Amino acid sequence: MTRNTLLYVLGIVLLVMIGYYLFSSQEYPTYFLAGNQKDIVVKNENNQDIKLCRGSKVELLESNVSLENQSYDKIRYQGEVYYVFASHLVKRKEEVVQEKTLYVRTPATLVAENSSQIVGFLKKGDEVRIVGYDTLQEDGSVLKYQVEKEDQVGYVRSFYLVSTKEEANAHYDEEGTYQKHLKMGSSLGGGSASTLDYFPVVKGNFPNNVMPKEVRAFYLQAGVLPNVDDYIDLAEKSNINAFVVDIKDNTVPSYQAEAMKKHSLTNYEHALYTKEQYREVIQKLKSNGFYVIGRITVFKDSYYVVDHPEDAIQNKKLGEPLKHNNSYWPSAYQREVWEFNVELAKESIRDIGFQEIQFDYVRFPDQMKSLETEGIVDYRNEYEESKAEAIQAFVMYAKDEIHDLEAYISVDVFGESAHNYVTAYGQYWPAISNVVDVISGMPYPDHFGKYEYGMKEVGWTNPYELLLRWGSYVEEKQTWIPTPAIVRNWIQAYNTTKEPTVIYDAKKVREEIQALYEKKMTGGYMTWNGHSSISKYREIQDAFRKE
Repeated sequence: MTRNTLLYVLGIVLLVMIGYYLFSSQEYPTYFLAGNQKDIVVKNENNQDIKLCRGSKVELLESNVSLENQSYDKIRYQGEVYYVFASHLVKRKEEVVQEKTLYVRTPATLVAENSSQIVGFLKKGDEVRIVGYDTLQEDGSVLKYQVEKEDQVGYVRSFYLVSTKEEANAHYDEEGTYQKHLKMGSSLGGGSASTLDYFPVVKGNFPNNVMPKEVRAFYLQAGVLPNVDDYIDLAEKSNINAFVVDIKDNTVPSYQAEAMKKHSLTNYEHALYTKEQYREVIQKLKSNGFYVIGRITVFKDSYYVVDHPEDAIQNKKLGEPLKHNNSYWPSAYQREVWEFNVELAKESIRDIGFQEIQFDYVRFPDQMKSLETEGIVDYRNEYEESKAEAIQAFVMYAKDEIHDLEAYISVDVFGESAHNYVTAYGQYWPAISNVVDVISGMPYPDHFGKYEYGMKEVGWTNPYELLLRWGSYVEEKQTWIPTPAIVRNWIQAYNTTKEPTVIYDAKKVREEIQALYEKKMTGGYMTWNGHSSISKYREIQDAFRKE
């Protein structure tokens, strides 16, 4: 190569480099990709369709570029050049979400901005106008839309909304899921399984809060917490790796929570411990390596009714809150009750350190048929829901709020809820299991009828056989939903309260556990003993041995 030729080539290279530098260093106006879907279709320089996430920040290189007889804007994103329709470019991040109207797929709760406060309720099939959004996620999807319907304005999770009315009115029926529930009886007054939601739900999975694969827990009622060291010592010797600790039981609130001060001063005033005292105990459990679950009784709360009789189930004959089984019941239809319990749960996660919230008494009162027949009861059913619809809607609302804090949600249910009907008090195993992270049956042997499931001997005298038969219902129901919860049941850790009396020693407790595990309920167990009797726990500790 001659000297002149070399200089020529070097000059060309230098010009190209200068041109590239000028091109790459030139400041171009920036825009955001916008649309009514999370993915925006653009074309690359090979004229291939590529999907980019809505909300991506791009540079506008040139407007009105002709490509295949259509006009595009030429953009650059992460060093690559693409072509996009001008309608997909906006100057402000707030404008990237272009949905105007969406439809409600399943009944959903409207909340205030950055709050658990409930401002309204949307029903299946409702049309809502999109007026904003809170968070655009990395994949371009919206976490919560701000919507308007008539006089209601609030935020709703995008999970509950779809693009067309036809989609909204349809029921999830992959592999005949919905058809199974259509056949369930609804004659007891709890509602129909056909109006409940069975759409797949993403379960909690939090790297900074790992749930043990198998949770083996002692239950601690609030009164025993001053002796927590004794329970820790016994747990370490007994293959126990977790504790369920009361946050609020009916008429026994554990600590002076701000949520109580705000919503139920009577609960606050009767709390057993200050917030600091209570937190110290929970932190001690955690520092000793235990997974800690906080239990809250929801719709059985006499102290709340003292403060808010207007939210209680009413005795229409007397014109006052209904007293049932010696307790007052806030109505599961009343959203203020939902708010209180969820705010208490969130405070207990944030400030106390609970890793999971377990809701108990997520139901209406049982044994209400005669009162309902006589027309004595006013449930204060503002939105004209069935009992089962209200229970599932509460669970959905609570799950969303608790997952935001990277904690898990579990719900206690009667064993009867796994039977082939919706219970009279609104619990239906599949509708709850499909939503929560953990479902906790309460199949206490002495709660069954004497000869349940056709047993020839009194059921609670043979807990192994009794729970095998009950477990068959659970095993079946878990296959009827796309996203079943972990099953972690309560086991009877007390002597029977019915005749014939049976001492539940380590052998009997071990039979309970064995039967449940054989029916694939291997998420663990929790010991129900209402007094948290440490002497009883010591008596049965051999039931929890590893083998």
